[in-house]
Amino acid sequence: MQELYKLTATEAVALLKKGEVTPLEMIDAAAARIEATNPKINALVTLCLDRGRDHARRIMKQSKKDAPPQFLHGLPIAVKDNTDVAGVRCTSGSRIYAERIAPSSDLVVERLEANGAVVIAKSNLPEFAAGGNTFNDVFGATLNPWDMRMSASGSSGGAAAALASGQVWLATGSDFGGSIRTPASFCSITGLRPSPGMVPRVQKQPFSPLAVEGPMARNVADVALMFDAEAGYHALDPLSQVGPHASFAQAASRPQRPLRVAYSTDLGIAPVVDREVSAVCRAAADQLAKDGVTVEEAHPDLGEAGKDFLTLRGAVYLARVAPLLQKYRELMKPEVIANAEFGMRLKLRDVVAAEIAQGEIVRRVAQFFEDYDLLLCPTVLCPPFDVNQRYPEELDGVRFDGYMGWLVMTYAVTVTTCPVMALPCGFTKSGLPIGLQAIGKPRGEAALFSAAAYLESLFEIAARTPVDPR
Repeated sequence: MQELYKLTATEAVALLKKGEVTPLEMIDAAAARIEATNPKINALVTLCLDRGRDHARRIMKQSKKDAPPQFLHGLPIAVKDNTDVAGVRCTSGSRIYAERIAPSSDLVVERLEANGAVVIAKSNLPEFAAGGNTFNDVFGATLNPWDMRMSASGSSGGAAAALASGQVWLATGSDFGGSIRTPASFCSITGLRPSPGMVPRVQKQPFSPLAVEGPMARNVADVALMFDAEAGYHALDPLSQVGPHASFAQAASRPQRPLRVAYSTDLGIAPVVDREVSAVCRAAADQLAKDGVTVEEAHPDLGEAGKDFLTLRGAVYLARVAPLLQKYRELMKPEVIANAEFGMRLKLRDVVAAEIAQGEIVRRVAQFFEDYDLLLCPTVLCPPFDVNQRYPEELDGVRFDGYMGWLVMTYAVTVTTCPVMALPCGFTKSGLPIGLQAIGKPRGEAALFSAAAYLESLFEIAARTPVDPR
């Protein structure tokens, strides 16, 4: 029973469904692993084990015959600490909300719990999920379990570190500019940034396609398992998709080798890419070519996707954070203040121009995918960096523009609205993880899962997690 944490989520759910293990035993296994590893990496910041056990007991009384196919049968999960779980502390990593107790659950939590997930913990994040390094003034920094001197990235860094160290089997993430994908890369786990609306959520700006909820796990099949439990329609989200959707778990169980793949080291927009990152990702693309896939050096014209993203992001921060500035400015980190002030300086014509430019990019990318099944590129420009560094300011003598510059490979892809799977593809010479973005066709999640499952089997890396923090 002590080794349950090593199971994949798919294996664990199969045992739960057959009654060979109970949800309470899974919670106990997770609690023991959290106790053994969390003091070292600080991935999970609030535990709600008693709440989870109460929910587990209710699930155990239900008939398995009546369970929908996407039911998780009491599998413990972690929820990111900017997502409300009823009755549980939710801080968003901010001193403003350090003692806030969520009065109700977010839509994604409601759906997951209705589908048999058991929430046992909240995962760490940077303040207001702003930035690619998980630290805040409430809980401190999350450390990378592959090398505890390094960052786990962010903003879903606590989720990624918890998965990589075996604390939970599944974890929620959210992705705006790469907040699922960069932690997946840094921690050698797998995460999906789905198409906007695939996982219902409530936003102040309900038609913004930038911020999405998505699943994180240790492998492609487990991500699909969680996505089946998350995806669907909800009237409160006008972008949510009316189903029913095909089973993504079934798609992941049928690896499909793509016929024609585009590969790009820099997408035509990155100012510089670390040499080891470039070499490892290109070697991954070469593996596909050796296996019979047509791999071509190509990328769509992304125009000024980076600049357009930052403008659109500024408009979102104007709505989300700017109202807090006057009252709580002294409690907010400088990057969050800068984001809000940038949004306040935007002119209406700037935002409209960025929206028009995004539409042009979406159409160009859709045309690009008429010729390719998949677009591959590095997830991050650099490997994991020192956790005490707020963010990388330069690489190989090239300075980045602002604190977001080193994340351009993810936030430019956000603008396309395409589904993206982040999965591990190798390691640096010193053993630090490197990840690949597999970008699918518009609304092409099912095909992306099948292709990602093929990539995963080719790379043979996913099975190396969980790891003991070191």
